[in-house]
Amino acid sequence: MRLSQFMLTCAATWFYSGRTTKAPGTMGSLAAVPVGWAIAVLLGYPALLAGIVIVFLVGIPISHKYSEMIGVHDPGEIVIDEVAGQWLCILVVPLGNGLADLGWLAAAFVMFRFFDILKPWPIRWIDRRISGGFGIMLDDILAGIFGMFVLIAARYFAGV
Repeated sequence: MRLSQFMLTCAATWFYSGRTTKAPGTMGSLAAVPVGWAIAVLLGYPALLAGIVIVFLVGIPISHKYSEMIGVHDPGEIVIDEVAGQWLCILVVPLGNGLADLGWLAAAFVMFRFFDILKPWPIRWIDRRISGGFGIMLDDILAGIFGMFVLIAARYFAGV
């Protein structure tokens, strides 16, 4: 494998977390959580938002090129899209409170995976009709946004 293919594979599969044989999207999301948490706690929410934008923008050509490289449209092993969506959910949870972070991070993980797997309208519509790297990335961004709304509501009702 050439260096460029290796780097493309590392990025598209989020350091090979998406190359697992079972539940690659879940594994990619799980691998994204500690990185998103670290960015938010150490650098702040604006840095996490910047990270989301960067991952989304670089994820479009990366996922498109990787998909072409292996000859499969939107293969499950591409999980850079899960990273951006998962980080969106982390963006709205309260962090920096020690062990309480674990509960909110778990909720962010579950909410993102719920909407990414269920794919309610318009996520499913986008997943089926928009192709290429943009389509691969966009449906997970919407799943992250749906998860954000649920987490915002949970924070409101929890008084946090």
